[in-house]
Amino acid sequence: MDIIMGHCVGTRPPSSCLILLLLKLLATVSQGLPGTGPLGFHFTHSIYNATVYENSAARTYVNSQSRMGITLIDLSWDIKYRIVSGDEEGFFKAEEVIIADFCFLRIRTKGGNSAILNREIQDNYLLIVKGSVRGEDLEAWTKVNIQVLDMNDLRPLFSPTTYSVTIAESTPLRTSVAQVTATDADIGSNGEFYYYFKNKVDLFSVHPTSGVISLSGRLNYDEKNRYDLEILAVDRGMKLYGNNGVSSTAKLYVHIERVNEHAPVIQVVTHVPFSLDKEPTYAVVTVDDLDEGANGEIESVSIVAGDPLDQFFLAKEGKWMNEYKIKERKQVDWASFPYGYNLTLQAKDKGSPQKFSALKTAHISNPKRNSVPVQFEKEVYNVNISEFSPPGVVVAIIKLSPEPLDVEYKLSPGEDAGYFKINPRTGLIVTAQPLNTIKKEVYKLEVTNKEGNIKAQVIIGIDDANDHTPEFQQSLYDTFVNESVPVGTSILSVSASDKDKGENGYITYSIASLNLLPFAINQFTGVISTTEELDFESSPETYRFIVRASDWGSPYRHESEVNVTIRIGNVNDNSPLFEKVACQGVISYDFPVGGHITAVSAIDIDELELVKYKIISGNELGFFYLNPDSGVLQLKKSLMNPGIKNGNFALRITATDGENFADPMAINISVLHGKVSSKSFSCRETRVAQKLAEKLLIKAKANGKLNLEDGFLDFYSVNRQGPHFDKSFPSDMAVKENLPVGANILKIKAYDADSGFNGKVLFTISDGNTDSCFNIDMETGQLKVLMPMDREHTDLYLLNITIYDLGNPQKSSWRLLTINIEDANDNSPIFLQDSYSVNILESSSIGTEIIQVEARDKDLGSNGEVTYSVLTDTQEFAINSSTGVIYVADQLDRESKANYSLKIEARDKAENGQQLFSVVTLKVFLDDVNDCSPAFIPSSYSVKVLEDLPVGTVIAWLETHDPDLGLGGQVRYSLVNDYNGRFEIDKASGAIRLSKELDYEKQQFYNLTVRAKDKGRPVSLSSVSFVEVEVVDVNENLHTPYFPDFAVVGSVKENSRIGTSVLQVTAQDEDSGRDGEIQYSIRDGSGLGRFNIDDESGVITAADILDRETTGSYWLTVYATDRGVVPLYSTLEVYIEIEDVNDNAPLTSEPIYYPVVMENSPKDVSVIQIQAEDPDSSSNEKLTYRITSGNPQNFFAINIKTGLITTTSRKLDREQQAEHFLEKRAQDTWSGCVLA
Repeated sequence: MDIIMGHCVGTRPPSSCLILLLLKLLATVSQGLPGTGPLGFHFTHSIYNATVYENSAARTYVNSQSRMGITLIDLSWDIKYRIVSGDEEGFFKAEEVIIADFCFLRIRTKGGNSAILNREIQDNYLLIVKGSVRGEDLEAWTKVNIQVLDMNDLRPLFSPTTYSVTIAESTPLRTSVAQVTATDADIGSNGEFYYYFKNKVDLFSVHPTSGVISLSGRLNYDEKNRYDLEILAVDRGMKLYGNNGVSSTAKLYVHIERVNEHAPVIQVVTHVPFSLDKEPTYAVVTVDDLDEGANGEIESVSIVAGDPLDQFFLAKEGKWMNEYKIKERKQVDWASFPYGYNLTLQAKDKGSPQKFSALKTAHISNPKRNSVPVQFEKEVYNVNISEFSPPGVVVAIIKLSPEPLDVEYKLSPGEDAGYFKINPRTGLIVTAQPLNTIKKEVYKLEVTNKEGNIKAQVIIGIDDANDHTPEFQQSLYDTFVNESVPVGTSILSVSASDKDKGENGYITYSIASLNLLPFAINQFTGVISTTEELDFESSPETYRFIVRASDWGSPYRHESEVNVTIRIGNVNDNSPLFEKVACQGVISYDFPVGGHITAVSAIDIDELELVKYKIISGNELGFFYLNPDSGVLQLKKSLMNPGIKNGNFALRITATDGENFADPMAINISVLHGKVSSKSFSCRETRVAQKLAEKLLIKAKANGKLNLEDGFLDFYSVNRQGPHFDKSFPSDMAVKENLPVGANILKIKAYDADSGFNGKVLFTISDGNTDSCFNIDMETGQLKVLMPMDREHTDLYLLNITIYDLGNPQKSSWRLLTINIEDANDNSPIFLQDSYSVNILESSSIGTEIIQVEARDKDLGSNGEVTYSVLTDTQEFAINSSTGVIYVADQLDRESKANYSLKIEARDKAENGQQLFSVVTLKVFLDDVNDCSPAFIPSSYSVKVLEDLPVGTVIAWLETHDPDLGLGGQVRYSLVNDYNGRFEIDKASGAIRLSKELDYEKQQFYNLTVRAKDKGRPVSLSSVSFVEVEVVDVNENLHTPYFPDFAVVGSVKENSRIGTSVLQVTAQDEDSGRDGEIQYSIRDGSGLGRFNIDDESGVITAADILDRETTGSYWLTVYATDRGVVPLYSTLEVYIEIEDVNDNAPLTSEPIYYPVVMENSPKDVSVIQIQAEDPDSSSNEKLTYRITSGNPQNFFAINIKTGLITTTSRKLDREQQAEHFLEKRAQDTWSGCVLA
């Protein structure tokens, strides 16, 4: 059925229609939920969390922040809930409550004789609840986790209930002396409780929460030696409820004993005195006693055993320190006790009863036995020096440690001792003669002291130097080679050896020649080979040159040379060459037989006279004869023979040296009739003779160059000149005595005109270095400080500087250098005492002289003049810079600073260089004068106090500092105002207690004025401070807000204006004040954001435009929260139904219909059924239909209620009108709105 619907506005439809529509929508939505039945029968959650207080009365419902239950998809469902498990004791019952479309699950405690919930026994129940529909096969299950909340139903209990402690009479104030313990099985704030004394107690205080009992007053054994205290525990919750009942009482027995609690304790630090000490200290003894007053003062420390000869005594050092030094009373007999003395010490205090320390043994070692033995710094000294080292080169410094004043070093006689010498006073070992005269790699020396009982070994390794020249195995080399050998042929191998090691003995070879040679030498193997073709005819027949062998040593290479002669052997390797070729000539027919026609000539460079000639072609008829030796061509037969056909002859002639043939030459002879000139032959010149002459000239010149090179001599291998000093060498110079070891003094320059090792200069100090203060670098000539100089010991040195070359023979030269040692400021001022101390009154006036210090300096002049100063940053004291008198420079205050440790400096007045100084400690002790008022620490106090603390609780401890000693430092406290006895203070300890209960609601702040006054005489001093007490509000929020119902229902019309009031909810709270003020809020539900709630009145209003056709109802979760310190809240479920308003027009199912009807149809034939619907819930039954246009002849009629269009009695004729366009109207009767 098709319905056309339109927008209508009209009266309110019945609520049942709205509910039906809502249920349809819910059914449609629920069909998409997972895990539901065919009709969506399920709980809103698979598990719910709920709470209920223990000890709850019967029929108390549990609280849950979420809605528990099942949404009614079908309003006809009759749902029942039943607890199927989890409630074995039968505490709970499940109930059903239906509101609108929801069936709430309500769980309550059972009534009657059921047991009471007890959290301490079981605090959690997990119930499984089954929901079913009566008469239908629908079931659902959920879990409900019920947390049992604690109620303050238990009181604290002491365990144990009796305590006993013993404390010393001297126990300090605020010391914890005991602790009582109680427990409360309740949890949270319900399990909190306070400790307090049953009766007022002045000397003790108990911490309200920890139960720690502290001493708050001075104990006096004579007045009372036992205190019986009763401690109560009060439950904080009971105080809030107004019940002050106490669960149990604990008794504490405090026994006071007068004990000298601690015995003195001795600590000993032994000391080995220096042999030159005039008053040697053998041990430092300190005594400590933890007791106070006379019990902690040390009466004496004595040697009770171990000193049969009474040679030692204890000297007390320092006024305020229990420090003693063990010193000798007379010369100690160490011979009788070579292993020292074991002194037994004991101390006693001034306490009552007097206590003695445990026996303490102090071992006094024999200084002579324990002295460090004299020995060489090393048992074996390993050093290396160069093989080139000349006499005087530093080898090593050998030292005894500690070095005796009369030290003397000696070299033990031995095979190697002659090559070295040692300075007997300094231990400096130097070379005594050259080391390269004999080949030895290691020298071993033994050094001893004067007595010869202490020895050390010195192993001197000789570093190989390049001091050997390569030596050839032969004095000269001579060899023969044919000129025909190919290029690269090895023709000779030379070999040399070098006695040095490493690169110093590694040899390479080279050819030393001024001329280019057709030879090369392999630099590593010494093999000589040809580099080009040899030619006997154009090159020297003999080559003489020098081969040089060179090592790879440093700083220079050693080289040696050897003569090499290579003789070239001639080989017949040249063909004869004609001097003339291509000859032409004529002869007559009548030329005589045997006549000389012409002559040929060929030259062979190899064999000039052994050429033979021969005709090889053109003489087949035998007319000609060639002399094989002379080369003369003659006519052999007459030319007049008629058998000659032509008159031309072409002869081809060659020449041979027996092995090689010359290229053939041609002689063309023409025979003519008549007379012919004798000079009729002509030839082309080859210039062979000229070329041969040129070759012989080149060969002669090459021989001349080689002969000339034989005359060169090696001027570089001869050590012609000795080394000499540079002109800049000074005769004398000055050196400061404080020049540090290693410092450069002078670089000595020397030269040697020779080259290589002949010109290498070495430097050494050959004499005059008596104190071994100097050293010269053998290679560079740099003169340096080797050992510290002391002008007071030696002020002048005359050094013999000797220089050597490394030539053979070696040459040397020497010069004297005078070194004057200049004085340096190398002595510091020395105080006459190791330390100073003095005691003065803190009231000493400015300018009072307290002590004089004195220091002396061994230096002369300004270096020895001393000036004094105070290094410590202080305004209280100053010193006369000239006399060393120290005086008071500012007001003193022992309470600010009881003693001073001043550093006094004595400095010389050296004008050049750094001034030297020494420092001594001056300890100034101030004696007390009563001049200080007690000072509060801090200057004021601020405390926060819970309003429910029990009476007698200590809320603050006052502390003052009075630095005065004796009675001037003893303080008593008092309250200037106590707010009508609400507070009290302990005079001795400064503990402020509550004497009356506090109430935050009555007064939140108290400002106490406290005074501290000392016992000074003749005048006592006092000061005032303030204690701000802030009372802290305690959570007295005992009751939770509650609603009369767990759910309410309201309604509002759709399209209502924003802010339209829907309903008002109201909760109640039995607390008073802020704890009873309630605030409302919406925190959950489908209507969250659609509605607002006034936080004070609880009025719920619309927050958005509502449309029933979109959403027909909403659920809200309303919270009622109080304003307590710890807010409490409860919730309310609110169901709001949206009432319908006729605000929608009817809508047809189709916008255009295309029915068909037969022409000539009778009346009441159905044409089409028009269907329309109205979204408003109550408008569908009020719709009316009519045709408004397109039916002027009334061919059609419409049912006003059903919308059925039928034919009328008028006949339809297709030929006249094939189509009819009808416009119809559907209208709801409430509003008159239509849809065409």
